[in-house]
Amino acid sequence: MAKRVAVVLFNLGGPDGPADVEGFLRNLFSDKAIIRAPGPIRWILARVISRSRAASARENYAKMGGGSPLLAETRRQSDALEAALAAKGLEAKCFIAMRYWSPYVEDAVREVADWRPDEIVLLPLYPQFSTTTTGSSLTEWRKCGGPAARAVCCYPGEPGFLKAHAEKLIQVWESGGRPEKVRALLSAHGLPEQVVKSGDPYQWQIEETVARLKPMLPPEWETEICYQSRVGPLKWIGPPTDDAIRRAAADGRSILLSPIAFVSEHIETLVELDDEYREVAEDAGVHVYLRAPALGVTGSFVDGLAELVEQTLADGEPIRSHCGGRLCPAQWRDCPNRRPMVEAW
Repeated sequence: MAKRVAVVLFNLGGPDGPADVEGFLRNLFSDKAIIRAPGPIRWILARVISRSRAASARENYAKMGGGSPLLAETRRQSDALEAALAAKGLEAKCFIAMRYWSPYVEDAVREVADWRPDEIVLLPLYPQFSTTTTGSSLTEWRKCGGPAARAVCCYPGEPGFLKAHAEKLIQVWESGGRPEKVRALLSAHGLPEQVVKSGDPYQWQIEETVARLKPMLPPEWETEICYQSRVGPLKWIGPPTDDAIRRAAADGRSILLSPIAFVSEHIETLVELDDEYREVAEDAGVHVYLRAPALGVTGSFVDGLAELVEQTLADGEPIRSHCGGRLCPAQWRDCPNRRPMVEAW
């Protein structure tokens, strides 16, 4: 009899409606992986920040119908992945584990236990590892009593993931009339600089993704990494996406923007990229501003996820990257993968 495989999809989560916005923000900023302060101080800060930002956040969610589309998008990805795994002959069921809103990680732990799988694979919908995303979710799985499982730590160079990004970028360029003088701005969510300096490999993995994506794009395109969504007084990694847009405008470039670290449409893509940064581009005099969609249920991306699950089961180790071994150089000490480094991946 075939083994029953539970695949747990980790993601951020988002409010279902306007009444949930403040609670969602409070959950987010209460996470010690996000605000690295002692518990009492962090809880006070989370309450203050969530209250102060709730009104503006509700306005942004109102542009998307009042709540986040992330859960619906993740459900579509879950369904597509189940179908891809079934095509491989695996009896697999996907469970959604959101970090800051329902269905929470604790809900997924309970549902997985009720289903009684033979194997469990923890699969983050964050391709590049960060302590603030995948790391936080893996910690929460253990904290909630999640059973022993095999985990995928990262897949910044997974072939299907890269192919899907290349397909989306080229498709939007072609549908936009194949503009000339393209600068592809590959925008990732930012992090405070101190998080990276402490050993978080996220920025390094973003750079690796782009290095492997670039040969798949038209050679005449320029490419630039940039970072969005910065908040608060701390110095964040850069360059900021809005500054990159202004530089591209000054250089007379057509902008092709891609959410390089996001695999689902949500507030950072539908509002920040489509509305706020488009306004920045128009004010700066950009004549062409195109935005590639998030990967969603693109076939090559979903097939890549299915490959990750299959390889993780065959590998038999508790944690692996898309190449099996550790990807990150030694200085990135927050990488959770302690296996030997893959020298040429």
